[in-house]
Amino acid sequence: MSSAVCRLAPSPTGAQHLGNARTFLIAYWSARSQNARLMLRIEDIDSPRIKPWATAQAITDLNWLGMDWDGDPIIQTERSTLYDQARNQLMEAGRVYPCTCTRRDIEAAASAPHESTASGWTPDAPVYPGTCAGWKNGDPLPEDKPFCFRFRMHAKPDRFFDRVHGEVTCDPIRDIGDFPITRKAETAADCLAAYQLAVVIDDIDAGVTEVVRGDDLILSTFRQLQLYEALGHSPPSHAHVPLVTGTDGRRLAKRHGDTRLSHFREQGMTPETIVRWAAKTSGLCPDSDDSLKDMTLDQIHQKLIGQFDWVHIRRQPTVVDDFGSAID
Repeated sequence: MSSAVCRLAPSPTGAQHLGNARTFLIAYWSARSQNARLMLRIEDIDSPRIKPWATAQAITDLNWLGMDWDGDPIIQTERSTLYDQARNQLMEAGRVYPCTCTRRDIEAAASAPHESTASGWTPDAPVYPGTCAGWKNGDPLPEDKPFCFRFRMHAKPDRFFDRVHGEVTCDPIRDIGDFPITRKAETAADCLAAYQLAVVIDDIDAGVTEVVRGDDLILSTFRQLQLYEALGHSPPSHAHVPLVTGTDGRRLAKRHGDTRLSHFREQGMTPETIVRWAAKTSGLCPDSDDSLKDMTLDQIHQKLIGQFDWVHIRRQPTVVDDFGSAID
């Protein structure tokens, strides 16, 4: 096994669907092509949205598609101590501050949203106007209302190389702004880690060298690059793969019909059908190559692992209307 470390990171906020499957398969093929250690991480800290059945179903879905991983799954809700230590380190360095602003406060105070960032990516949230940013170490914590801890963005890093999209740039202050690294609570001890902090600490702790995910998370990478720098660690490489969308251009959701992997499985569809579809639509297997039709699931995986190369990944989203016919 090489020194490379990769990860699959489903979030149990609902059922895994066709778009999730393709991203996970690309991550799996890349990891195995490097002979990397591949870990499974369950990103379950978004407690209001977590479904109690979704973790087991995600594992079933991944296994059904023929994917495996090394070691036991890592569960984010079991790692609060690590996240708290990192938050304290960032506070001592002056990079975080308590913020009592509500989402409505931020939307009302923020300037008009930009149509796109310097890189052309659509902003994923209103830019924080800095209402609470005057707080400094030694000042009292808020006592009259819940607060989160918010990270102070710097102007750099403002670019990174993506294995799919090439060099990606943005203005972190203008396009993103300070962002929360914890959820809101009445006391600091109860401010549990939010997504951006948790994934960075988990990747640092595991020594992750490559992150593969959907390109709707491009702007999150700029947030996480700054966290890596503030914590004194080098970031992994990144590959943001295009999404699978409906004809409206939006990523798959209930409005597009039932695209759950569990639904396809219950309808008697074979995992080979979905894996072949993922190979074709990602660009990793030419449309003219019909050899996958006669292969077993394991043989398909071995072929894709053997010929994996990021240069073949398509940069455009895959638009699907009739999902049943699309994956035949």
